[in-house]
Amino acid sequence: MTSFPVLDLTPDELLTTTRTVRKRLDLTREVDPNLVRECLEIALQAPSGSNRQGWQWMVVTDPSLRAQIGEIYRQEVEKYLASRASAAKLFADDPQRAPVQKRVGDSVAWLGDHMGEVPVLLIPCIRGAVELPAGNQAGLWGSLLPAAWSYALAARARGLGTAWTTLHLSREAEVAELLGIPQGFHQAALIPTAYFTGETFKPAPREPIDSVLHMDRW
Repeated sequence: MTSFPVLDLTPDELLTTTRTVRKRLDLTREVDPNLVRECLEIALQAPSGSNRQGWQWMVVTDPSLRAQIGEIYRQEVEKYLASRASAAKLFADDPQRAPVQKRVGDSVAWLGDHMGEVPVLLIPCIRGAVELPAGNQAGLWGSLLPAAWSYALAARARGLGTAWTTLHLSREAEVAELLGIPQGFHQAALIPTAYFTGETFKPAPREPIDSVLHMDRW
């Protein structure tokens, strides 16, 4: 199945070093569409509810379309960073986490300015009711998001960086019209994909497992 070089990573290294890549996306280097296709072939091995495989994958490489999507994303990033929910404003009273959140906010702003320049934009979609039902939608999104993450892992293994973004979804209908996505298909993310610069990916700081683990009872 593999026709492109794969990095020498153990499974644990792949899982713990597939990071969100924003500022280190290489905007100048083209990505072979067949490489993206190979990553998606890996993604299609992910599980889906009742084996429906209702996913569809929108790969955008046209410069004009990328620029238009990038402008939509830039505007939504601007609103987000000005809001109380901004990553840069989270944990402001925590001296350990605040600097990390500030760096995240800076990288979000950078990607907001450059999304339209990323060589490949991937939008995972899934078929569902035109109006999504109220309540728990885990079955629907659980039939797409594992595959989308498998794509990110496959990309990392082949020297590509990705970022999981969703801010464009407040204007999902506008993007759907731009790309001709038919009614009944819902977008789950906007995943910029490019080669990355440098090779210093490592596991990120996380809260201790005992602070989030519950055995038998909460």
